[in-house]
Amino acid sequence: MDSSGWIEFFTGGSLANRYATYFAPRYERITPTIVIYEVYKIIKREKGEETSLLFSAQLSASHTIELTESIAYLAADLSLRHGLAMADAIVYATAKDQGAQVVTGDADLKGLPGVIYVT
Repeated sequence: MDSSGWIEFFTGGSLANRYATYFAPRYERITPTIVIYEVYKIIKREKGEETSLLFSAQLSASHTIELTESIAYLAADLSLRHGLAMADAIVYATAKDQGAQVVTGDADLKGLPGVIYVT
């Protein structure tokens, strides 16, 4: 799940119910560390530090994947190949590295192999 999904779910956005499906126990969620950064920053800006820390704790309860050298190189290659911004490339590369799919509402990732686009 990328940042857009977590934020939508945490804030009760219009797509929260669609993202809730991917929070079912049958799905194992991995979280790239850059997603923790993005979610914490946006929630803190919108809802304050206390709320952001509460949500971040839930994020950290998923399987956190740190940015390794191999993921960084893969992210750079994917960024060049698909014209992705750095954070999107890191999320996508992390999913590829872990053999996972990306669940997102980010149009920049729409249509890429292994991406579930939520609308």
